[in-house]
Amino acid sequence: MERNDINDATPTLLAHLIGQRSVVDQVRVALDAAHQDMKKADHMLLVGGPGLGKSQCANVIAAEMGSDFHEILGQSIANSADLNALLLGAKDRDILHFDEAHELDKQYQTALYMALDQRRIVLQGGRSGRGPQSIPLNDFTVLLSTTDEYKLLQPLRDRMKLTLRFEFYSAADLVELLKQRSRALGWQVKDKVLAPIASRSRGTPRLALRLLQAARRVARSEGDKDITLDHLERAFGLEQIDLLGLGPTEQQYLRILSEGANRLNVIASRLGLPARTVAEVTEPFLIRAELVVKDDQGRRELTAEGRNHLAKS
Repeated sequence: MERNDINDATPTLLAHLIGQRSVVDQVRVALDAAHQDMKKADHMLLVGGPGLGKSQCANVIAAEMGSDFHEILGQSIANSADLNALLLGAKDRDILHFDEAHELDKQYQTALYMALDQRRIVLQGGRSGRGPQSIPLNDFTVLLSTTDEYKLLQPLRDRMKLTLRFEFYSAADLVELLKQRSRALGWQVKDKVLAPIASRSRGTPRLALRLLQAARRVARSEGDKDITLDHLERAFGLEQIDLLGLGPTEQQYLRILSEGANRLNVIASRLGLPARTVAEVTEPFLIRAELVVKDDQGRRELTAEGRNHLAKS
């Protein structure tokens, strides 16, 4: 049966995960040991760039353990009551996944690692006049996903028994992932469509899947079942994706630097974006692809590769 959305079919078994062999091997050993000892999975820290599959891996870990899965964004913990409710609501062997864990306020990071240490939380009496209450916690597993592990407090990182490091994908792994997802969804995709998607996806599965979804959208808009190279090229055009997978913001960034080296705040102002967004979202791939470098004064400038790419665009 054909399904419409790229997220209608996601892996639920480690054996179905494409790429990230080191991560998969670590998790398999950890879960096999947990099953043998008839205990919960160990706490884990999942580290890597956005879109590399950390949340998907967390879901798979829960499925493999047969555990209830609870996912929460770090920034959504607004007060102690939010954190306490989450911890008190978790049963033995449940999985608590803190996505974007580095956005968890430092005081709540502290409260979390103390709760893991003591297997209990302490509630203040407040207006009731009662003294502090110490409440035991069930034996659950915490997974912390982050793009920046060093924004997490060292004591909290130390409580994680495993560190899983997610790498960027090879083009070959992305092609395999796209084939797997297409089959699971019942989508008819011509083989020659997959390599161009992989080459423009910056080693990131989330981008590859989004581009596949865009190509299918074009195909269906024309009443076609098969996704062809023509559909893909039109999708690239509609989304203004160039040969390296750069979107309009990255392309404008490069054009700004073609005028000469510039500082982050000036570039951000011309892009109409906060400097932090440019530094954390726009720049990383441009630097990794060696299109842009920073000089000793922190100014950004185009490399020869960057100039060549602009000339071809």
